[in-house]
Amino acid sequence: MATLQAARARALGLPLATAKSWGLNRAIYYAAAKRGFKSAGGAGPAKPRGTRAVPREFFLGDDKAYQVTTRGRKLFTIGGEIQSPEDFRLQIEQRFAGTFRATWGESLKIVQQFPRRVLESQEAFYALIYRPRRDELAKKWTERAGA
Repeated sequence: MATLQAARARALGLPLATAKSWGLNRAIYYAAAKRGFKSAGGAGPAKPRGTRAVPREFFLGDDKAYQVTTRGRKLFTIGGEIQSPEDFRLQIEQRFAGTFRATWGESLKIVQQFPRRVLESQEAFYALIYRPRRDELAKKWTERAGA
């Protein structure tokens, strides 16, 4: 999820660091949603620890997340934690055991096959891009990484 979401964000024009932050943020969000997290009920986003940055709503098409600007970079936050490109590298890229560059290229090719309106739709992205490929890509990328 994180890799395809990051590729989606990159294809929609976000800078690479911000796109990686988006990808990790969305993976965390959907994993929590799958587990049945409870909303804070209008309390708003938690201010990230260790920063004075104030989270602001950000929309990638119709998909909403909270973004902060820190050290000149626009990054996403969830649960009081900023998802940095360094976090993406540690939590996502390293799982690919040196094969992430090929995986990233493949992810970009996949999302670039679709029109902007599909990439801007949370539902269409899931239904047309992510869901039909998730099992096949997980298997392929796991084998490629030698895991």
